[in-house]
Amino acid sequence: MYRSTRALARLSLFTLALTWLPAMAAAAIADSVPQLQPFNANYRLEVKGWPNATIEHRLSRQSGHWQSRMQASIAVARGNESSRFIMTPEGVHSVNYASGYSLLGMGGRYRLSSSELTDMPDRQAALVELSRRALQGGCVEDSCRLVYQDHRGREETLDYRSLGTQMLNVPAGEFQALKVEVNETDKPERKMMFHFHPGYPGLLLAVDYYREGERRSRLTLTSLEGK
Repeated sequence: MYRSTRALARLSLFTLALTWLPAMAAAAIADSVPQLQPFNANYRLEVKGWPNATIEHRLSRQSGHWQSRMQASIAVARGNESSRFIMTPEGVHSVNYASGYSLLGMGGRYRLSSSELTDMPDRQAALVELSRRALQGGCVEDSCRLVYQDHRGREETLDYRSLGTQMLNVPAGEFQALKVEVNETDKPERKMMFHFHPGYPGLLLAVDYYREGERRSRLTLTSLEGK
């Protein structure tokens, strides 16, 4: 159960928790990067050796800000986190972040204020930023880097590399997915493979998490309601 709780607590890291085209395809997409638009999505998270988790993901517009919110549940464990951010010419700028996790009535709550988010985005906003960078193309030959803050405000670094497009079948349907490989700089034995929706920045189609070459978890899109 401890391992399943850790999976929930690190959910945004999986769902960042943020592509991936051969040079010609990347150039074609970069000319028409879609703008943020609201959506409601549901995911299924499968963690080896544990019951499946249901995840709700909502991106909404609120008075000039955007809000990304995720909620997850697995057996007696619960987790949620939300981020408010604005879009600037330089990218995503976080304004507020909050999260909470519990197991059998025990857990914790975390908050990051605007003053703590001046230099780096929170991990929900970082997911959106990673997706946007993916849609812009680049980072094919060499990896690029994204720096963000975890739920406690600690600096985290991800290296990512574009791997191209791929037709992907998930419970929600068939999509032409944008694929990216993500690595934690201080944990070389871990790797994540993200598949992003090409029309909804921040929306995941699937995420596979590998450790020492073995897939340990998989996240897939089960339903999508666009605005």
